[in-house]
Amino acid sequence: MRNYRTFGALEEGYLRDHPEEVDDYITILFDEYAQSGNTAALLSSLRIVSRVKGVSRVAEAAGMSRKGVQKALSENGDPEFSSVNTIMHTMGYRL
Repeated sequence: MRNYRTFGALEEGYLRDHPEEVDDYITILFDEYAQSGNTAALLSSLRIVSRVKGVSRVAEAAGMSRKGVQKALSENGDPEFSSVNTIMHTMGYRL
């Protein structure tokens, strides 16, 4: 049986190899979110960016635990907007 990579894994790998494109990725992400209101897609993409930037570094800078960041950006979680907003600000982005 073959192991296939997910689209998220491909995006993450691409952004790791091309960190100069993260800001453009975020701009597109926010534009798409403004049109669709798809919170799950927003959190999924922010999760990818947090892994590219380093979840531990993001958590430390945000004054949160690593687990707290992961929970806030979880597709199964019900994050508070303030937590997501803090994480975005820590990564240098504003919604």
